[in-house]
Amino acid sequence: MDTYLIGHIETDQDYQACFEVMHELRPHLPDAATFAMRARRQAAQGYRLLAAWHRERAVALAGYRIMENLLYGRFLYVDDLVASEATRGQGLGGDLLAELREEGRRQGCAFLVLDTALANALGQRFYFRQGLLARGMHFSQAL
Repeated sequence: MDTYLIGHIETDQDYQACFEVMHELRPHLPDAATFAMRARRQAAQGYRLLAAWHRERAVALAGYRIMENLLYGRFLYVDDLVASEATRGQGLGGDLLAELREEGRRQGCAFLVLDTALANALGQRFYFRQGLLARGMHFSQAL
């Protein structure tokens, strides 16, 4: 059985080491340096990146932030959740969500919230199995 260590990313070197996995979820990111720069900029707005490591290699990631609004009150919003293609089905996504639930509780959050694409049927099945429920639709418009 493989073992994984889960921890927060703090350094640019670690952000860059996570790029390969994040690129599977966000293929529009052109390179590791751009990813690290954008993640650092988001960190100034409360973004945190949690990584599952296997033998010094990032294999799954969860990007999140603590937010508050009138709908949910204080909540943990999951920006990014991805396991490398090679490790999918090994429970890492569930492990990361469990860590996020605990983090949300520690931070006094009432909800864990995430969005997924309407076409992401496999992701939706995974979220339902994890106990998340669809509560609405997310709308956006390019500016």
